[in-house]
Amino acid sequence: MNIPRIVITGAPASAKTEFIERLKPMPEFGQFRFFEELARKLLGENSRGRDSPEEFHRRIYDAQTKRESELGERPFITDRGTLDAFAFHPESINLIGTTFEREYRRYSTVIHLGTAATLGEKFYAQDDIRTDSIEEALKIDKALSEIWSGHGSYNYVAAEIEIEQKFREFITLLRGLINQ
Repeated sequence: MNIPRIVITGAPASAKTEFIERLKPMPEFGQFRFFEELARKLLGENSRGRDSPEEFHRRIYDAQTKRESELGERPFITDRGTLDAFAFHPESINLIGTTFEREYRRYSTVIHLGTAATLGEKFYAQDDIRTDSIEEALKIDKALSEIWSGHGSYNYVAAEIEIEQKFREFITLLRGLINQ
């Protein structure tokens, strides 16, 4: 796969959205289409989305695959990939009817950002959408690692007390992967 199709994944409070927002104005990423996180968007529209996890993840999967397909040969960077839902609700994979291998082929690279939950309460914040406890965030982080680590270009950037250090590590990694 020569076209960069990049997943930025991570448990709650991993800085996915912040880092993607920082990339958008950078000229070197001007050719990329950026996709926002669908779960947060959908929960913002209807907070009852969590009432039926299987249906909710089906909606996310369908919307994600549709927007990726509509791009054709254009590169993208997405806040979460199609497999992320299975870290939250593993049983959803049976409803979707896919496999890890099929989903791995959708993406050229996966960058997993470590959650601030690993740094403790002082660094982990909840909000109306991010309701997960620190323990839940850590469990999701582990599940994401297990799900995505089988991808041929899986990369992990650990949480850092200084967010700027984490961003420097992330951007250095991303530039290296794109320029391979």
